[in-house]
Amino acid sequence: MNIKDLVKEKNEGIEILPLQERRKFLKMGLAVTGVFLGGSVLSLTSVSHAGSQNSPDMEIPEEGQYPYPKHYGMVMRQNRCVDCEECVAACKQTNHVPDAHDAYRTAIQERRTTENGSEKREFRPVLCNHCNRPPCVRVCPTKATYKDPETGIVVMDYPKCIGCKTCMAACPYNARYFNGEKHAVDKCNFCIDTRLAEGKTDTACAAACPAKVRIFGDLKDKSSEIYLLLHTPDTKIWVLRPDTGALPNVFYMNA
Repeated sequence: MNIKDLVKEKNEGIEILPLQERRKFLKMGLAVTGVFLGGSVLSLTSVSHAGSQNSPDMEIPEEGQYPYPKHYGMVMRQNRCVDCEECVAACKQTNHVPDAHDAYRTAIQERRTTENGSEKREFRPVLCNHCNRPPCVRVCPTKATYKDPETGIVVMDYPKCIGCKTCMAACPYNARYFNGEKHAVDKCNFCIDTRLAEGKTDTACAAACPAKVRIFGDLKDKSSEIYLLLHTPDTKIWVLRPDTGALPNVFYMNA
């Protein structure tokens, strides 16, 4: 089984977000307005534009209630992706990802559909979603994985990892792998210890993408490109597997 098959197993079959979790998204400054792509994903819009579109039981809080000094996330402009895998190569080089077949921090899913007798191919970049309520953090017995208190990024403390792989089983996105070289579980960490530590403002995958599919930034910064994309009126934004209640910080949209 290749990497695309591995990540596809846990990223399909998304369900509509329950009311309780819709309220959680509202508190993040985004409002639920419906579903997209036949009910398979969540559609969000800026709370400042939502107004009467919301049902009476949805309170609209003040915009931008984020719990970290910086709150990093990523927007995927999905239909720009052509599966060149420049992002995957850049990630491997920057973060020293092993060449093992099951080792990856980011990957590209491929979906094939038939429309009017012709085949269509759709590509979806996937990686750790750096959830606000990460199941991996909750289940780790040694606290080897945790939310960085300054950025909200889900990171690994490798010496603490005992290799039990409980976090791998708990991750809704199949975004973790066991790194035999480190003898610990590994995953995307938004290049916090490589590029961000050097003062760069984007991840290796975002910098390498020739089509500018990936937009990385601080969700609290109202002048950032990611903030502007997420708060553009009538823009449909969705997340993977909202049914898990993990509240991801990776969002998807069409270009």
